[in-house]
Amino acid sequence: MIKNPAVSKKWLILISGILWSGTGILLIWIASKWFTLFDSRQMIFALTAGPVLGLVIAWFGFKKLAHKNADRISSYPEKVCIFAFQRWQMYFLILFMMSLGIFMRNTALIQKFLLAPVYIGIGSALFLASFVYYKRIL
Repeated sequence: MIKNPAVSKKWLILISGILWSGTGILLIWIASKWFTLFDSRQMIFALTAGPVLGLVIAWFGFKKLAHKNADRISSYPEKVCIFAFQRWQMYFLILFMMSLGIFMRNTALIQKFLLAPVYIGIGSALFLASFVYYKRIL
């Protein structure tokens, strides 16, 4: 018989923070691999637009989402299933976003110098918003 893998809700908050940080770092790393393809104008564009986009996305979107998610986790009983760090509906959104990212990376329709700021922006926003979870633990 399989038991429910229950952990403390503090672990769920930590897992959320680590996953948001890790995903953010991964997206920035993927974008950085494209830098060798860019001329100097494209590089300046990617390294300027990406962080600006990241700050906007973090401030107006992901930060609120992280607070809402941390509040939801905090409302759980002390022990809860380890997979409850996200609502189950969010797993479908994550799968869609990953598929979209893979498609965008592998299609010739979108030039990498236009895709890099998006990856840097979303990656930066995820990384910055992950600190909402770390602060919640403290």
